[in-house]
Amino acid sequence: MELSIGEMALIAVAIVVLFGPDKLPQIARDLGTGVRKMRGAVEDIKTEIMKETDNPVSEIKREIEKVKDAAKDFNPMKDAQNDILADSKTSNESPNPKTSEDENYEGPVSR
Repeated sequence: MELSIGEMALIAVAIVVLFGPDKLPQIARDLGTGVRKMRGAVEDIKTEIMKETDNPVSEIKREIEKVKDAAKDFNPMKDAQNDILADSKTSNESPNPKTSEDENYEGPVSR
């Protein structure tokens, strides 16, 4: 909506005729205040819309960071070693004797 110079002049003359020259400064101040409030409201709405549209992207980025942090702490070899140590501690079996110490060991049998 664009106003030409002639249209603006016509509006100014109509305001002066309707309200008088004495109230013109007060009307201009009120109009300026209203425009400022309207711009602020529009800016707030833009900010909220941007937050809402950016929100899913931010959530995905946070999840990616969580996965990266978890991957840094993940060490499969350490977990395997801990499992082996835990199994050996919990098993009640005696360790297999060496073949040289086993009296029943007969060695390889040929057929």
